[in-house]
Amino acid sequence: MPVIGFVNVASPQGYARPLSAFLKELGETGYVEDVAIEYRWAGNQADRLPELAADLVQLRVAVIVSPGTLPALAAKAATTSIPIVFGVGNDPVQLGLVASLNRPGGNLTGINAFAVELGAKGLGLLHELMPSTATIGFLENPNNPIFAAYYERDVLTAATVIGLKIQILKAGTDREIDSAFVSLVQARTGALLVGGDVFFNNRIEQIVALAARHAIPTMYHYREFVVAGGLISYGSSLMDAYREVGLYTARILKGEKPADLPVIQATKLELIINLKTARALGLQIPDRLLALADEVIE
Repeated sequence: MPVIGFVNVASPQGYARPLSAFLKELGETGYVEDVAIEYRWAGNQADRLPELAADLVQLRVAVIVSPGTLPALAAKAATTSIPIVFGVGNDPVQLGLVASLNRPGGNLTGINAFAVELGAKGLGLLHELMPSTATIGFLENPNNPIFAAYYERDVLTAATVIGLKIQILKAGTDREIDSAFVSLVQARTGALLVGGDVFFNNRIEQIVALAARHAIPTMYHYREFVVAGGLISYGSSLMDAYREVGLYTARILKGEKPADLPVIQATKLELIINLKTARALGLQIPDRLLALADEVIE
C-alpha cells in the first residue's frame, strides 16, 4: 500500500472541506482504500516544517503533498528524490520550486492558485465598492514572510496607482487578529483586504465575526469567508486547488513523473457577494459588481 505524506503549516480545523475534495479526487482516480496518508500539521508554527518534512522523508512515503509556500519549500529542502505535489498562491518559478511552469524539471509540480497575483485585483474591486474610502487595511501573516512580501508588494503597487493609502496589519496569532481590528477602528480605516494566507483560512469564523462586530467592509480571497457571512471575495477556488492536487498525486502514484507534469495555473476565478451582509453594513452594491458576480448570497 503506497503512503502519501501530507504536510501543512496550519492545523486541521477548518480544512475538512478542502481535504474532502483532495480525497474525493484520489478516489475517483482509483485511490481511496488502497492508500494510507500520514498527516503532519505544524499548528501555525512554521519553524516545525523542516522537521515534519524530514520525518515524512524518513518514512519513505511515495509522494509528499505540501499545500502552501512554506510547506512546499520545506519539502523541497528535505528531498530531491521523493515526488512533491505543491499548492501555492504565487509564482512557483519565483519561489524556486520549479525550473519552469511547462517543464518543472525536478521532483516537484503542483498548482498555482494566484492568491498573490489577485490581491491587487481584489483591492481594486474593494475600492469600486467603497469609492469614498481613502485608506484600506491589509491583513497579512508575518509568520509566512515570503508569501506576505510578494502580496504586500503587489497590493502597495496597486494602491499607488488607484491613489489609496494602505494600513498594513500583521497578525500571526488569534490575539493579533483581534488587535488588528482594534487598530482599524482606532485609525478609522474604512475597509479591509485579508490576504489569502492559510493561517487566515483556519480563522474564518473569527475574522468574519470581527468584521461584522466592527462594521468593517472586508474583501477576502476565498468563497468560504463569504459563505460564513463575509461581505465579498475574489479569487480562485480552494476546493478546486485541493482537487487538482489530488489529481496530480494520483497520477504520480500511477507512475508519472513530476518533471513531466506542467504546473497547473488556476483558471476558475470567482467573485462572491453576500447581500445580507451588505445590507447589515448599509452598503449598496454597484450594479456592475452584481453583474460580474459568479454567486450572490441572499
